[in-house]
Amino acid sequence: MTERPIVELTEITKIYEGKVMHRALNLLSFEAMEGEFVAIMGPSGSGKTTLLNLISSIDLPTYGQIIIDGIEPEKLPENKLALFRRHNLGFIFQEINLLNTLTVEENIVLPLTLDGFSLEEMERRLGNLSERLDLAEILDKRPDELSGGQAQRTAIGRALVHQPKIILADEPTGNLDSKSAKDVLELLSEVNETMRTTIVMVTHDPIAASYCDRVLFIKDGAFFNEIYKDERRQTFFQRILNVLSLLGGHSHELSSVRLP
Repeated sequence: MTERPIVELTEITKIYEGKVMHRALNLLSFEAMEGEFVAIMGPSGSGKTTLLNLISSIDLPTYGQIIIDGIEPEKLPENKLALFRRHNLGFIFQEINLLNTLTVEENIVLPLTLDGFSLEEMERRLGNLSERLDLAEILDKRPDELSGGQAQRTAIGRALVHQPKIILADEPTGNLDSKSAKDVLELLSEVNETMRTTIVMVTHDPIAASYCDRVLFIKDGAFFNEIYKDERRQTFFQRILNVLSLLGGHSHELSSVRLP
């Protein structure tokens, strides 16, 4: 099966107006192929989250073209844009944002409830996801009863329940301990491989990036470099560290980092 680009950004520039004009992205072009797992890395303020916001159509480019699965979100009316986002995109954030008044089960199926899915279909999808995400034993618990890893797995379930074509993840392991982070990354890798879901993940963590197929590095809102995974994660991880040291501002933080 021929791979096709599902995310296409062509010469994107994003300028924020204010007392001082800020050019967050500058003539950046980027593609993610169907079924690819891509990490986006760069120093603070390099434009990583802006890029994710543009792909998600939460924000619009100042110049340039964005096409998601053959559609230009910018040209959709507001009501269709909201539906497009809900049906095609899944979101996973560092801040997990579960609704505390709902159980794990209710949090996961909430997007289906909003779209009026039948109870049978909701139960079928919940059953599949809860087994895959190791949540079956905690479906009746509320978010304040969960560990960080359980809460993030619940958020992943909510992001996947619509069977979106693209998952956008912003520092999804940022608030997790190393074991929970490893569990979440292995889970995202499995989802990517078995469901062929395209994942675009912003991360500052070279260990997280080493789980991906490719890492795009940006600096000052522009393309800096990109590298593809190796046969061995260890060598890919080392190459990620090498590029980060060239980017600047990271070497003191990473000198003691080792791949577990």
